[in-house]
Amino acid sequence: MIKRDVYLQKIIDYMWDGQIKVITGIRRCGKSTLLFDLFYEYLLENNVSADCIIKIQLDKRQYAKYRNPIELAGYVEGLVSEKADKFYLFIDEVQFCHSVPDVDNPGYDITVYDMLNELKDYKNLDVYVTGSNSKMLSKDIATEFRGRSSQIHVYPLSFAEYHNAKNGDKHDDFEQYMLYGGLPYLLHLKNEAQYKQYLTSLFDEVYIKDIVERNKIGRTDILGNILDLLGSMISSLTNPLNITNSLKSVRNEKLSVNTVSDYIGYCKDAFLLSEAKRYDVKGKHYFDYPNKYYFTDIGLRNARLAFRQFDTGHIMENIIYNELVLRGYSVDVGVVVDRSKGQNVQKEIDFVVNNADKRVYIQSAFRMDGDKKTDSELNSLLLAKDFFKKIIIRMDISHNFYDDNGILHCNLLDFLLGNQDLF
Repeated sequence: MIKRDVYLQKIIDYMWDGQIKVITGIRRCGKSTLLFDLFYEYLLENNVSADCIIKIQLDKRQYAKYRNPIELAGYVEGLVSEKADKFYLFIDEVQFCHSVPDVDNPGYDITVYDMLNELKDYKNLDVYVTGSNSKMLSKDIATEFRGRSSQIHVYPLSFAEYHNAKNGDKHDDFEQYMLYGGLPYLLHLKNEAQYKQYLTSLFDEVYIKDIVERNKIGRTDILGNILDLLGSMISSLTNPLNITNSLKSVRNEKLSVNTVSDYIGYCKDAFLLSEAKRYDVKGKHYFDYPNKYYFTDIGLRNARLAFRQFDTGHIMENIIYNELVLRGYSVDVGVVVDRSKGQNVQKEIDFVVNNADKRVYIQSAFRMDGDKKTDSELNSLLLAKDFFKKIIIRMDISHNFYDDNGILHCNLLDFLLGNQDLF
């Protein structure tokens, strides 16, 4: 069993808060295991009787009748109503529930969200649900649960989690992580052929199908082309118009920028992609475009490109972005202006990382083995001209140090393994 202590603690912190706990995240990232195994064991270890934990897995045939939300609510109410004990309700794959007509209000339907909102009003019942990302999207949660939910977003394994589970040499483990990513099931597979087959099949048979079915996409070929382009362009600035123009030149057909924008939005909603906006460090405002797109799991990105584009610098930047986000930070792409030599040249800081009123600037540099590369990384940070902490995360140094400008040079693996505090 892979420990997911960060997420387990979040669930523990939300216990009995009067809200529905909704566990979201990309498919196959470990949501069900977190709830039905790790949290279940925690409750048993803390003297909660197994009889007080109601587990309903709606994708299983034995629970099929509870896909009717009225049946589901009636079953749970029969167990908890007028009881002195405290109960915990776990519902997995809640998207399997279907709506039913409301006999008291013709023309209206009763949904599982209606029933869950009623069940949460029982003072002796604490409710937890997971669901496929194709149905349990963040914007759905806000709408359907009417502000009455606490959301725990689960990510694929961080490198620290992956390394702890593998328990191998950290450099060897990182080479595998850069190529195959952190989906938990990979740890059960035995060789590279199995890793590649699993990730490729998962991308096509699960993620693509989810996005297509939910959003009724007719042009799956265009969706695939967009993902190919974004996969090739991780850590590069782009926007829907640029992508549309690129596809037009290749496909030689008319294509709407709105269609491309919508398709990218669907991938973001499904947690497959993340978007990092550009932020003017001195002007303190956001740019509408261009932005950067990162894959939630680098192994899925590599699988989409048939493992043919192993560009270490860009992959490293994607991994750093994911690590910052899963630690709960707000992450933007920084823009600073170089006004030397009578010019106004925009330069980039890879990440502006915010934690409440604290801020850190981070550059990602796989190696700095030349004066030009060194000057490029340093100059952008120095142009910020403020007193916030500045870091360059590198793979080509064995120990961490501060340079004469007060900039911290941090080894990548030290950062990913949590051996260096950001703030």
